[in-house]
Amino acid sequence: MGDRKFYGGSRLTNAGAADTSGALSVEDVRRARAALEGLDVTSWSGRFELLSDANRLRLLLCLHHAPGICVTDLSVALGMSGTAVSHALRLLRSQGWVSATRDGRSMRYQLADDTVHQLLHSIGATHFHDETPTPGHTHS
Repeated sequence: MGDRKFYGGSRLTNAGAADTSGALSVEDVRRARAALEGLDVTSWSGRFELLSDANRLRLLLCLHHAPGICVTDLSVALGMSGTAVSHALRLLRSQGWVSATRDGRSMRYQLADDTVHQLLHSIGATHFHDETPTPGHTHS
């Protein structure tokens, strides 16, 4: 193809300048390319891939609403096997989305990533508010 190379779908000349030949609006091309500058698209696509699994998303919603829940209770709430829940939690922990705290012989899980927390809110997730607060504790 001569002096042109392809990188992620965009044509670049040997000098590295992005090719705008064939564009109807060079300004629109410039603005569209500017939208990609400074973003780690690969990282974000990986994040959205994790969210694309309905069971993982359901698990994250449960952790959001019931932080500190254990695998056994998560598996009952989700109607999934403990093995499947543990596997999903391992994957989410490896990405830093979930953290665990030992409580005697069991582990308690909670969200650990603020971006994920905000994404869950953007799809309508809410926090649990007990109807009967414990003495000395108020919900805001």
